[in-house]
Amino acid sequence: MMRKVLFSFLVLGSIMMCQPMANAQIQTPAPSPTAEMKTRVGLTDVTLVYSRPSMKGRTIFAADGLVPFGSVWRTGANSATKLSFSDDVKLGGQALKAGSYALLTKPGANEWTVMLFPYESTNWAGYPEKTPAATFTVKPEKLGNRVESFTMDINNYSNDGAHIDLMWDMTKVSLPLSVEVDGKVMAAIDRMMAGPSANDLYAAASYMHDTGKDLNKALEYIQKANAMSPQFWTLRRESLILADMGKKTDAINVAKKSLEMAEKAKNDDYVRMNKASIAEWSKK
Repeated sequence: MMRKVLFSFLVLGSIMMCQPMANAQIQTPAPSPTAEMKTRVGLTDVTLVYSRPSMKGRTIFAADGLVPFGSVWRTGANSATKLSFSDDVKLGGQALKAGSYALLTKPGANEWTVMLFPYESTNWAGYPEKTPAATFTVKPEKLGNRVESFTMDINNYSNDGAHIDLMWDMTKVSLPLSVEVDGKVMAAIDRMMAGPSANDLYAAASYMHDTGKDLNKALEYIQKANAMSPQFWTLRRESLILADMGKKTDAINVAKKSLEMAEKAKNDDYVRMNKASIAEWSKK
């Protein structure tokens, strides 16, 4: 009887000692870590999710490289690279509906083929058998320095576009991205004109002024805003619009009002800008 009890304790003790070992997990660095980038281009949210393999002394893009010329590449490592857009866009001049896409490429010495597939799963191998939502070609560029780990980035922002850059080793490929901005802004302006606030009017005037669309309309909007609730920044905008219309005397008078309000608010930036503009516009 005693032997049975002792044996039971030994078995229980062994189980308890092994249990933590069974649950323990050894973590090591991922050879191709996952990266995620979120940004806004114009009024469109853009997200990139991809893996970042490293060179590790290997030849990357070549006929006999890690990524052979003419072969379909997942454009990263591990799972399919994922691009997401909150609105309809154009990538490489090709129209894409809002949503998520798997990005595959076919690198070449003088030309890359870029393929976008409606995103269905992380398994990239199944996409080449499907019909892409968009296909286009781009020319690779040679970088001045080596990029050790594959990198995707978004650069060259403008009001209605940017470039999605793919960089690895000495190679860079830029995918031109275009987004719709003007139509959305103008539609929003039209909707708000039925009963806009001073902030709405200021935003509308600023857009019209910055894009050079219609200075008369811009002046109308900003003067309505200042009639409702004048602020040193809204008065500043009115003075700039007047100056661009060649109405320097009116611009100076409004800038002086902005300067006075900025001094009371102790906003040194607007004090400095107004003083500089008044001096410039006062020149004969």
